[in-house]
Amino acid sequence: MTDPILVEIIVLGLALALDLALGEPPNRLHPTVWIGKTISWAERAAPKSPGAQLVYGGAIALLIPAGWGAASWIVAQGLLLVHPLAYIAGGALALKTTFSVRMLHRAASDVRSSLRGDDIAAVRSGMPALVSRDPSSLTAAEATAAAVESVSENLTDSIIGPLLAFALFGLPGAVAYRAINTLDSMIGYHGRYEYLGKAAARLDDLVNVIPARFTALLLVGGSWAIPGQAASGAWRIMWRDRGRTESPNAGWTMSAMAGALGVALEKTGHYRLGDATRAIEPEDISRAVQSMYWVTGMAVVISAGLIFLAGAAGLPRPG
Repeated sequence: MTDPILVEIIVLGLALALDLALGEPPNRLHPTVWIGKTISWAERAAPKSPGAQLVYGGAIALLIPAGWGAASWIVAQGLLLVHPLAYIAGGALALKTTFSVRMLHRAASDVRSSLRGDDIAAVRSGMPALVSRDPSSLTAAEATAAAVESVSENLTDSIIGPLLAFALFGLPGAVAYRAINTLDSMIGYHGRYEYLGKAAARLDDLVNVIPARFTALLLVGGSWAIPGQAASGAWRIMWRDRGRTESPNAGWTMSAMAGALGVALEKTGHYRLGDATRAIEPEDISRAVQSMYWVTGMAVVISAGLIFLAGAAGLPRPG
């Protein structure tokens, strides 16, 4: 097997199969955990003054993704020197760790099951796996909406972003994307990280401009095919409400999902997306998960097509 394009497409498909079959590797073997430790080390070495933090934060926002991308390139080249099959196995394992379909499904399903059982304590204890907000006072309806929002938003950075990065830039691109997203999730916040994490947050916004809009369009497309969803609502609400969130990207997918389901998704004091044509219900989490699988499947097909077209055009693969 020497066709590099076929090899890359096989790596893509095998990575998805590994994710669906096995889920996440143990933390001690998970590259994203290693990236997080790198970020924690860099944070401990950060200067104290706001100006110095701003410069230092910009440096680590560039150097950490570049370093991990370069490391993955070296590993990929080493595996290719051994044998293409070694790269297929190792590349698929590495690529799998950059996205999480099964984990997102499981976290959402656990919350849905607790909602069905009217166990609000279990609902609140399960919410941190999906959202960063304080779940201690969430009502059942608020938790349901938050779960749907989380599935919608995480479609971009937990699934589609890494797949597109791999299609366009190979394994180094997917790993660098995961490092950028991990930086944002760890230090891209106001308050304590106002200066240190500013560059990380802005870089994450930048790299998700295309993936977020691409994902939203796939959600609209899926609403044509998935029973119980409305494509006209998804399209209309996406264009109307996409700019209501603080993030320039999250509003696209969340508003498309709100419109497809015909529900309102609201984070009190921050945003309200969609029209409440009916009350939100636990089954809306199931519908969001259905959309997740539709979007993932379409993204894999399109990513494979991009890899093929790049190969046909004679463009080099970096991984």
